[in-house]
Amino acid sequence: MLEYEFEAVAAGEGFFVGKTSGHREAILRRTAEGWRWAGWIPTQQMNGSVLEIDLVFEREQGGQA
Repeated sequence: MLEYEFEAVAAGEGFFVGKTSGHREAILRRTAEGWRWAGWIPTQQMNGSVLEIDLVFEREQGGQA
């Protein structure tokens, strides 16, 4: 069975700004801990712009991916 964790990452600092901040570091850190990157979900939006996303990580329950 898989377990999941989510990590919030800023996707912009204002309207129509679409550059993420910290996503690469989060993915590298989590994969080093045995998690596998599974995708992302927009969690905060305003006027059509995504302001924050959750990175989704998965691994076999209680262990390495």
